[in-house]
Amino acid sequence: MPMDKYPDYISRAVSNPPESRGPWYANTAPNYAGIFLWIVFYPALGGQTIRYAGWGVCLAALVVAGLLCHFLYYFVPALLGMKTGYPLYVIGSSTFGTAGGYVMPGLLMGLLQMGWFAVGSFIATDFILKGLGVASVPGSIPFIVVGVIWGYVMAYIGVKGIRYVGKVSMLLNCIPLVMLVVVFFQTAAGLGHYEPKPAETDNYGAFKVLVAIVLGFFATGGAAGADFGMNSRDGKDVKWGGLVGIALATVFAGGLALLSVAGAHGLNPGLTGYQYDDVVRQIGGPVATAMFFLFALASIPPACFCSFIIGNSFSTMIPSVSRFASTMVGATVAIVLSVTGVASDLIGFFGIVGASFSPICGAIAADYLLSGRKWAGPRQGVNWAGYGAWAAGFLVGILPNLPVSAEMKNLSQPAPLYSFIVGFVVYIALAKAGLEPRRAIGDVERKTASLT
Repeated sequence: MPMDKYPDYISRAVSNPPESRGPWYANTAPNYAGIFLWIVFYPALGGQTIRYAGWGVCLAALVVAGLLCHFLYYFVPALLGMKTGYPLYVIGSSTFGTAGGYVMPGLLMGLLQMGWFAVGSFIATDFILKGLGVASVPGSIPFIVVGVIWGYVMAYIGVKGIRYVGKVSMLLNCIPLVMLVVVFFQTAAGLGHYEPKPAETDNYGAFKVLVAIVLGFFATGGAAGADFGMNSRDGKDVKWGGLVGIALATVFAGGLALLSVAGAHGLNPGLTGYQYDDVVRQIGGPVATAMFFLFALASIPPACFCSFIIGNSFSTMIPSVSRFASTMVGATVAIVLSVTGVASDLIGFFGIVGASFSPICGAIAADYLLSGRKWAGPRQGVNWAGYGAWAAGFLVGILPNLPVSAEMKNLSQPAPLYSFIVGFVVYIALAKAGLEPRRAIGDVERKTASLT
């Protein structure tokens, strides 16, 4: 297929040259660590995990989840990004086809980033109001006012000033890191006194749920490994960037948060909540007030990057719509979800993300292996092997979010992991059955031949 016959999102793509890349500790690791330090990750971790299991079990689950995130979700997309220099939406044109790539992972990434923007806006608004000592009630006038202002300011910065956010993001990422450590030391004395209530103890169930939560949270980040990998110099950068920025960061951020919840309950057995902000409130005084504001401040880079990706996804796939317009439309939808409280169900949202992107990661991994551990290049039209793998994996991954029995929900966990496996297996089966379209040979492949 001649270069001018490719869709615009492929024909206009430019491979990141090797001389523009850097070491893992300067890009991949700190950027991924910033994702796990985002307050969206850990506020609701305890409700379905540390409440039902000892903290040792929860730490073990975080170790397993972090390694799965690295090896299953991130590693192959990152290798493909490193080998080709192309971002996810170009890499995905092999697994889903040149036409199929418009929707998956292209537009789907933008839609889910709207969800992330909504969740982040909800948490930031909630923390700002708590810091001000105002009742945080979704749908109330204060919540709507703060939420609307926060959302549109972050969206505007994401369009017009993202380069400035990038310059200070490393500094702002230090804020939640310090806060996690401070809260941990404030509550650590209670760790030796904490035990889940005997009638509620379910170590295996809590282990599975915690793995599912982490995988669901990370699923889009795993697929975006291609975008991170295109800034890596070699396989060593890919490996260490993931092990430190993903696996280690998972245990560090998630572990400190869960240990703080356990320690707070050990110090105060009468504490009823298992949310991270319940722990912050227990600390009380000016320290707690400052923490709420600082956590909100540290949410600025993730919020701006979410809005940036919203605009980038939609403007790339629908070039007739300006980046500014697509960003503001996406932000408006997200703000409505935030201020009405729809975005408050963090665990449910993580489940949707996991169901949506786990099979994408599984299908990309299968395509990579079938293609001889390299990028196959764009495939003509729609790759039905990729779409079939996604559909099957999505059905498996979304089970816990459906109105099914408690037994079925328990059996389906960790749903994102099963969703990945199903996507991987189904892609191979459908590809072997001949549902992979022909490769669209063109300049994109020739330009990457020396890198793959």
